[in-house]
Amino acid sequence: MKSELTAKFLQHLNLKKKDGGFTLIELLVVIIIIGILSAIALPAFLNQANKAKQSEAKTTVGSMNRAQQALYMEKGAFASSSAEDFGKLGLGVATETTNYKYTISGGGKSGAGTSATVATLVTNQAQPITNAIKAYVGGVQQGSISATSEATTLVRLCEATKAKGVTGFPTGAQTVTGTTDGTPPTCPTDYEAL
Repeated sequence: MKSELTAKFLQHLNLKKKDGGFTLIELLVVIIIIGILSAIALPAFLNQANKAKQSEAKTTVGSMNRAQQALYMEKGAFASSSAEDFGKLGLGVATETTNYKYTISGGGKSGAGTSATVATLVTNQAQPITNAIKAYVGGVQQGSISATSEATTLVRLCEATKAKGVTGFPTGAQTVTGTTDGTPPTCPTDYEAL
């Protein structure tokens, strides 16, 4: 009886070995499916990394716009392009990071050696350093509410339509254009308002 059980047990193990495992075709199909899924997911992942880099610039330029408004309300002038004026914004950010270089164009105070146009409009710029990310510009200008004639500041944040590295990309050195009709500044060519 013992030998009969041993024989049946060995037959059972032998059958199990034949049915276990994968064929070469099954393995190839799995590898092809994994390859297709990776090809779909990789560009989306890389795009998310660029969006994270661009969010730095959106946040910083938006903060520069708000700081310019606050400075204008306190001092009656916007920060100008000098390095010490950038510090007056009180943002606590470097003028150059791994991804962007931040600058100010225009600014100052009316009658202090600058034209009225420059004194009433300031452009905050984020120029991309690395490829595949977009440039950002923001603008703050003096304005008034026509119904009440109250003085105010008007703000605009603009995003480039093309990323750095693409033919004809905006560099971030462009400036916003002031308006006289009480609307926020207008974005330069190849930029869209956010």
